Amino acid sequence: MDVPGWPLIFRGSAAVGAGLVTARRLQGPAFVRVLPDTWAARHLVPLGHADRCRAVFRWSGGRGVIAGWAAAELSGAPCAPVGAPVDVVLPVRARTPAGVRVRRDRLHPGEIGWCDGVRVTTPLRTAFDLARGRDETDAVVAVDALAFRHGFAPDLLLNFAVRYGGLRGVAGVPGVLGLADRRAMSPPETRLRLLLVRAGLPRPEVQHPVLDDARRRAVWLDLAYPAVRVGIEYEGADHTGSDRVLRDATRVTRLVDAGWRIYRYTRFDLRDEPGRIVAEIGRALDHAPSGTP
Repeated sequence: MDVPGWPLIFRGSAAVGAGLVTARRLQGPAFVRVLPDTWAARHLVPLGHADRCRAVFRWSGGRGVIAGWAAAELSGAPCAPVGAPVDVVLPVRARTPAGVRVRRDRLHPGEIGWCDGVRVTTPLRTAFDLARGRDETDAVVAVDALAFRHGFAPDLLLNFAVRYGGLRGVAGVPGVLGLADRRAMSPPETRLRLLLVRAGLPRPEVQHPVLDDARRRAVWLDLAYPAVRVGIEYEGADHTGSDRVLRDATRVTRLVDAGWRIYRYTRFDLRDEPGRIVAEIGRALDHAPSGTP
């Protein structure tokens, strides 16, 4: 008898019933119970995100569809808030274990796919579900991340809004799409853009190319106001490697030499001093000389 997931992440009762393991050995050092009747090989614990999704899928008996933030992460669009539960759509009511959120949404067969052996909502359906979230910033972050990773236009989500007009949060979807931009390459870049726009500053260009004629290539700015040559960069962890630091130094020098004012921000600036960011960019726009890139 084939037991899905054996011997990595599997239903314990199925494995015992198939004679693959005894109940006594299941309770031993080789396995760890991670959800009701759901076990994982000890070397996998603590479970990474993909394995958490597999565990929830096994717990559902293969009937569930992983959705929401979990589906976004599993599809290669990392954007989930810290501590987000694993959402699973189930056709029946079930007692929900910790770290899992059961939903009973209607899903069209075309809105379900497979990823790493787990049934998941498609990127478009996942984006629609997350666009209906209570926190507008998180919703825009999710739509940006999924649209960038999977190459779709955010406005396509309006089709879902028409199809599922009665669902909670649908009324807010157009507003989210009005703020979304498929060119945003990371959630912090989206958060930085929203910070500026909500403060009343003009909407910046996203991933703006600045031509470097001497080197015959383009330098891309995370955010930019090209008419006044103000560029804004989000410096994430990938910018801290020694080689990247040296390349960034040359890159910024080339931009400054071309007449650009460059503002660089980190996660600490976004978290601790958003007001300072707004004030600095506001002053830059007020006093920047007019010109063209």
